[in-house]
Formats: sequence, C-alpha cells, structure tokens
Amino acid sequence: MAEEQNNAQPDGPLDVDALREQFLNVVFDEYELTLDAAKLADYAISCGETAGKFTDPTDPDFQAPPTIASSFQPRQRYPEGFPKFKGLGMDAGKAVAPDKPMRAGVPITARTHMHDIYTKTGRSGRMVFFVNRMEFSDTDGTLLGSADTSIVIREKPQS
Repeated sequence: MAEEQNNAQPDGPLDVDALREQFLNVVFDEYELTLDAAKLADYAISCGETAGKFTDPTDPDFQAPPTIASSFQPRQRYPEGFPKFKGLGMDAGKAVAPDKPMRAGVPITARTHMHDIYTKTGRSGRMVFFVNRMEFSDTDGTLLGSADTSIVIREKPQS
C-alpha cells in the first residue's frame, strides 16, 4: 500500500512520472499457449475471413488471422503493487501489430508489460491512459506480434 501513497497524493492527481519510472517495461504476466487449428478456422470464418490460409487447416500456409492477438488476455491486469485509482475507468481501444504468422500446434509464449502511461486533458479534465502490451513469441524467442490494450481513467475533479 505504500506504493499507492508514493504514486498519488491524497485527493490529488496520480504521479504519472513516478508510475512510469516504477512500472514501465517490467513483465508482470507470462504464460504459454498453443493454438488449435479448428478453433483458428472457426475464428477466421466468424470474422468474415475467406482466404484459405486462414480458414482451411489443410492449406500449406495455414495460420492464425492477424487479429487473433486481440482475443488473448493476460491473467493479471496490472503489475503487483500498481495503485488503485479514483475515477471512471473505460476501455480506450486495442491495437494489434503482427510480425510473423502464429500457427496451430506451435507453443507461443505471451508476456505482458506496461508499455506506456500518459495523460491528456480534455473538457472534462485530466485523463490518464495505461497501455498494456502483450507480446507473443515462439520457442526460439522470435517475436510473432503484439497486442496493446489501452485503458483510460478520467480523474475525479478536485474539490
């Protein structure tokens, strides 16, 4: 709980610089997954994909659609010791960056870290954005791609 006191003043705004220094680029969640060919094909078809390399497991270049990365979730939302905030939290979007194909039956390691923390000020006051990046790699450590999940907290106005 001491970290909460270091990152936020009582009834004051979050100390974003302190949060960035303490939490950016530290892996806080890691697990292994293996994709199932039939489930990948079903996913691709449900997304409206028609290319055989995404919908037909017998295709020699069968692979997961690039958007598959957006469907994976870390087991933990924030790093241990990350403060709780006062304010309204909202989903601020996802961004997927594929690098190499993800393939069925190949073990994939998913690692999540806090990629960015930044603020914007709008008509309703200051908003703090938290970007978690989940990176996917194969057994050789080759980066297959990443998925960023952004959350925004609109801080409660100061009294």
